[in-house]
Amino acid sequence: MTFGLHPAPAADGAWLAPAKLNLTLRVLGRRADGYHQLQSVFQFLDYCDRLFIEPQDDGRIRRLSGAPEVPEEQDLVVRAARLLQRHTGCPRGAEIRVEKHLPLGGGLGGGSSDAATTLHALNQLWALGLDVDQLAALGLELGADVPVFVRAQAAWAEGVGEQLEPVELPEPWYLVLVPPCQVSTAAVFADPDLTRDSPPIKIAGFVEGDDRNDCLAVVLGRYQPVAEAFEWLAARAKARLTGTGACLFAACADRSQAEQLRAAAPSLWSPFIAQGCNCSPLMRNV
Repeated sequence: MTFGLHPAPAADGAWLAPAKLNLTLRVLGRRADGYHQLQSVFQFLDYCDRLFIEPQDDGRIRRLSGAPEVPEEQDLVVRAARLLQRHTGCPRGAEIRVEKHLPLGGGLGGGSSDAATTLHALNQLWALGLDVDQLAALGLELGADVPVFVRAQAAWAEGVGEQLEPVELPEPWYLVLVPPCQVSTAAVFADPDLTRDSPPIKIAGFVEGDDRNDCLAVVLGRYQPVAEAFEWLAARAKARLTGTGACLFAACADRSQAEQLRAAAPSLWSPFIAQGCNCSPLMRNV
């Protein structure tokens, strides 16, 4: 964890759950267990869901608000809280309100980020004392992307995305487009046309410009709204897909350029700008 920084709520009590971008995504092969061997680079954005968590003494976990499309029992914040309860034997409960800003099925990691923030917040609020390695191991039980949010540092990722090495990256302003559709990660990885034999590279290869996303062609072929947004963005900047999408992004020279692109983008794609962060916005000087 970054020296001097610790997970802490904002001044209004909100625990932040940031978006992530996959700056590259290579599919190296499929493992015997059906998961895919990957290489990726994660960076956070200063664009976040906001969680408000009140500890309770009755042992119950309740989600008072959140994504209406996700049943409470399936919500990763509820699952994360209950997993932490079981693992530690903690008798306490919590009421959780999730103020959603990150789109579902967009490749920004909203559910995984919410889960990681829940683990960090309740570890403090319940005074459990787990360290970041223990929290990351629990996070992996919830999903392959959860550990990077727990560890809270931009990272080079391998395995199924859980083998992480911190990296220092430029922190540009990004324009992000949110096409009006949800992409199924399972469907993309099951597609017979997905490239599954990319040769592995080193971090230096990414730094030198090898930043392709092997899922891009499949997503563009399966999801017309993403293809239309990609065509628009590619005509104006270097367009990239985060994860399996649906969100697209472009790094900009400065905030002014990002603002200009956002102003030109059709409102249908819910464009927003955000700055890249090598340290998660969840972490604060305390």
